[in-house]
Amino acid sequence: MIFGGLMLFGLGLTYLGSLADTRTLRDVGVWVKPMKFMAASALFSCTTVWLISIADTSVDKGQAYNWIVALIIVTSIFEVIYITYQGSRGQASHYNDSDMLHITLFGVMAIAAVGLTASQAWLAWGIWKEQSVTGLSVVTLSVVMGLLLTFALSTVSGFLLGGIQPPAGVGLPIVGWHMYRDIRPSHFLGVHAQQFIPLLGLLAARFGGAYETLGLITGTAVYVIAWMFLTWAALST
Repeated sequence: MIFGGLMLFGLGLTYLGSLADTRTLRDVGVWVKPMKFMAASALFSCTTVWLISIADTSVDKGQAYNWIVALIIVTSIFEVIYITYQGSRGQASHYNDSDMLHITLFGVMAIAAVGLTASQAWLAWGIWKEQSVTGLSVVTLSVVMGLLLTFALSTVSGFLLGGIQPPAGVGLPIVGWHMYRDIRPSHFLGVHAQQFIPLLGLLAARFGGAYETLGLITGTAVYVIAWMFLTWAALST
């Protein structure tokens, strides 16, 4: 939570600084990408803590959780610092093949991203191992499913995104996505399964009654199909 707060504080400072900087990179302000990653890091970190609170688990009392937290913080800090540094120079962090150093750092960012999402699979395994004997509630099951999908879907879409640079320009409001050859919409669903699937689990527990588990599974299946459709649409245009 402290790390998430620091990311939000950095986001605020960066936004204030960006108001006086009109430089652009591929027709987008140079500070847009750093701010997106700061916001995403804050949300990712705080959501991890929230999931512990709703999953009825004591995993956070064990040593493994400290390593999970460390993995999240280290990988996030590396990505945010490098992306912000490149933004301050008016240069790209992603898809920068200007020299071997930048190519290597782009590869290191990919490794860091996998490490970041792998923290969620690690956490899912810890919760499952702890509660599988006594049985998981629908909310805890949704947390485990959301964490695993975050790792699986965002890793696949992340590697696809690493090989296909989105079109230049501002794109859709707020998110900046384009409606063609842009993997970012499916990558968004992959990363944010961490929030959406547990929210679905909470809704299923509240309104699903005897069909709460079926509702969760059905909703999750629809979510994965939507991810598959967006990925296919981006690759086929």
